Amino acid sequence: MSFYTRRFNLYFLPAILCLALGCHTQSKDKDKAIGILRVHIESETQAAGGKTVQVLRAEPVSINIVNQAILSEADLVSARLLEAPGGCALQLQFNSAGAWTLEQFSSINPGKHLVIFGQWGEKTEEGRWLSAPLINRRMGNGSLVFTPDASHEEVEKLVKGLNAYIKKNNKTK
Repeated sequence: MSFYTRRFNLYFLPAILCLALGCHTQSKDKDKAIGILRVHIESETQAAGGKTVQVLRAEPVSINIVNQAILSEADLVSARLLEAPGGCALQLQFNSAGAWTLEQFSSINPGKHLVIFGQWGEKTEEGRWLSAPLINRRMGNGSLVFTPDASHEEVEKLVKGLNAYIKKNNKTK
């Protein structure tokens, strides 16, 4: 019976080096930022696969939505915080597939609402239904601008998290 010590050592060389040198993982605050966005379309009634949500905290409004989101953070190219009179606005720019989806749904659903859910921060509990802008025209430019029901700090966290996701998602392509 022969024993190959050279081969044995080569197989374990990466593990030995990792243990000897120590594995290094980067833990930056931006890696912990959560940015989740879901855009749903309003439905006439609470049909199968739908639900009723409460939008706005001060004066809640109940809206029936289709449970399946039509757009998400995966469809984004950029997210920007815009200063607006009396607060701030959020501008979302979608990729070509997201722009096409936004155009199609806005064309066939005038008078309905886009219901937008956002989640931000380092904990998954920090999120809620942010806005329900009325569809009054076809949105053909792939951009959606709305005033969220959130503080300036919360919107900054959301934008930071969304842009971190976009950056990470673009690296993997």
